[in-house]
Amino acid sequence: MYSIADRQELTKRDMISLTIEAPLIARKIVPGQFVVVRVNETGERVPLTVAYRDAATGTITIIFQVVGKSTALLASLGVGDAIKDLCGPLGAPGHFEKVGTVVGIGGGSGIAVLHHLLSGHKEAGNRLIGIIGAREKDLLILEDEMRALCDELVVTTDDGSSGEHGLVTDALKALVERQERIDQVLAVGPLVMMRAVTEMTRIYGLPTEVSLNPIMVDGTGMCGGCRCTVGGETRFACVDGPHFDAFKVDFDELIQRNQMYGRDERISLLTSIKVR
Repeated sequence: MYSIADRQELTKRDMISLTIEAPLIARKIVPGQFVVVRVNETGERVPLTVAYRDAATGTITIIFQVVGKSTALLASLGVGDAIKDLCGPLGAPGHFEKVGTVVGIGGGSGIAVLHHLLSGHKEAGNRLIGIIGAREKDLLILEDEMRALCDELVVTTDDGSSGEHGLVTDALKALVERQERIDQVLAVGPLVMMRAVTEMTRIYGLPTEVSLNPIMVDGTGMCGGCRCTVGGETRFACVDGPHFDAFKVDFDELIQRNQMYGRDERISLLTSIKVR
């Protein structure tokens, strides 16, 4: 059993942060890796990327949005409650080396993943420019943390309620037009956002990496649920990724596969327990 040390509601739209006591994982995990959570004996396995880890206190922090029954059940837990199973670290760690200026682009809960990845790039000695976006101000997360980490941070909202009015791709275009040197782009968030970023960076010739979020089950490459096409070949995001060269990813196929269970998720959420 893994006890919950802290719980925070980050937005009004069911974006939850849980800090969990998991000393072995906290010592081993590196930016870019994830864990698989099973809330109780009958619960399904849910893959979640770690946003922070604190080896000194033996804790990890996961940030997730409630989208179905399992995440609703997880969100219902409070400080002092315990999670049945926690498996990790899983996935290939991010690759961090000094390249110059890294532009990190994040949306939704992907901002939490981006923050952890950018911390690795910061430790490697890179200059960081962050771009984070959401539909509206109330959906933005970790703005203060990203501002503290990055040398420069641009915030965008679709409705203009915070930061610049527009999309993250608008902010990226502005960087290019001001002739900012960009040595690496990292995009994390909804698949449609990552696809839009990739289409733009392909035009500009900017090396781009994405962190994929396909459907996963076992997290060890056995079930094949997270398969995706990268460079014309089948890859499993849980063991080969989740980080890939954006220009090689078949986003259209991946988006279609991720939408397969959308209706089932909505139904399960409606019949699930009420989130605190």
